[in-house]
Amino acid sequence: ALFPAHAYGFLLLGTVIFSASAGLAEVLISPVIAALPSENPEREMSRAHSVYAWGVVGVVLVSTLFLQLFGRQNWYVLAVIWALVPLAAFILFASSQLPPMQTQEEDGGAGRPRRLFSPVLLLCVACIFLGGAAENTMSQWCSGYLEGALGIPKVWGDIFGVALFALMLGLGRTLYARFGRQISRFLLLGFVGASVCYLTAALSQNAIVGLAACALTGFCVSMLWPGTLIYTADMLPQTSVAVYALLAAGGDLGSSVAPQLVGSITDAVAASPHLQELLGAGATAEQLGFQVGMLTAALFPLLGILVAILMRRIQRRKRNPHLSQGRAGVG
Repeated sequence: ALFPAHAYGFLLLGTVIFSASAGLAEVLISPVIAALPSENPEREMSRAHSVYAWGVVGVVLVSTLFLQLFGRQNWYVLAVIWALVPLAAFILFASSQLPPMQTQEEDGGAGRPRRLFSPVLLLCVACIFLGGAAENTMSQWCSGYLEGALGIPKVWGDIFGVALFALMLGLGRTLYARFGRQISRFLLLGFVGASVCYLTAALSQNAIVGLAACALTGFCVSMLWPGTLIYTADMLPQTSVAVYALLAAGGDLGSSVAPQLVGSITDAVAASPHLQELLGAGATAEQLGFQVGMLTAALFPLLGILVAILMRRIQRRKRNPHLSQGRAGVG
């Protein structure tokens, strides 16, 4: 906004800064929420993460409306307006009274490397990696997919794609905060539902069906990220900040690797006439590229189903240790 002649360079710089800031916020806010006294910490965690979804809905709607009314040439004014949001967050966070936090020195060694990389925690990292991949691939690609593969104009793709996705994301988290329990079951159902939605979006030629699949993906993936945090807190009591940092790193890695992989595959298919002949006619190069990209994205929730099944079995054995003992006795 201040240096329009060097807009691209400063956009890159701003992206690095707010990405690092968002990563730190994820690392810090989740353990703070978990440390707050509450009768039902699971629901508080879900409610906290639902705010993110409502924020996305607001940003998409306000940004789209602003650019339509005032023109894309005034995008820098919009950037200045949105800069007020982290400024307000800074003031609120600086003036808040934080609960006592557990450090690695105070947790009895739970944050040391040997205990940090336990099998349960590694499963949780894999789960949040795949959950972050399933969530952010659709949130970043649904607008382009609706425009390029289904022919829906970008403005409507943003409103009915990204905004509806975020709306369903927030709805799922809010409903869990109100009625949810047995998070391992929600993780499994979320991965199954996300797999169905991705496959439907990739294979459907109908714009309405594709739009519905993109939007419903938001509901299916809504508890994959916060649900993994809830599961970790349940399975690993007295979880340290280092554990939340590791989970956040896993989720952020999935959120960056998966969309980049889908984009690379989409571009490669769209640019290769040989792949187009091999995969079949009846679609443009761009449409075919998006479809193959969506099929690739479906691999992440499909792998998540296997991880969620293992996590659910571990949780059942912890809550019912006599089951594993009985099976051992039978054998």
